[in-house]
Amino acid sequence: MDNYSGVLDDVFAALADPTRREVVRRLGRGDASVGELAADSPMALPSFMKHVRALERSGIIRTSKAGRVRMCTLQSERLSVIDDWLGAQRREWEERTDRLEDLVTRLDKEES
Repeated sequence: MDNYSGVLDDVFAALADPTRREVVRRLGRGDASVGELAADSPMALPSFMKHVRALERSGIIRTSKAGRVRMCTLQSERLSVIDDWLGAQRREWEERTDRLEDLVTRLDKEES
């Protein structure tokens, strides 16, 4: 569980920034070069590269270099840790609300 928690922390930390979320959103449509990704950003390329490196360190994207072009690819399986975590949270809260509903129903019957 500790390793899973660390991965989850890394993914959430990487996605905490709107620039990085936009990169992930764009890569969801297909691979793109760093230049293509940076073209929509108002920041300078060296600053933008810090975001690319943060996404790469978290495992959300993979980069490869062909000549002078660095291509970025989304590693969507890495995002599955968020889906797993949210699913567990959803189940926990559904169980809690089910228990609350049972209690309210039982109390209501006792008062009748």
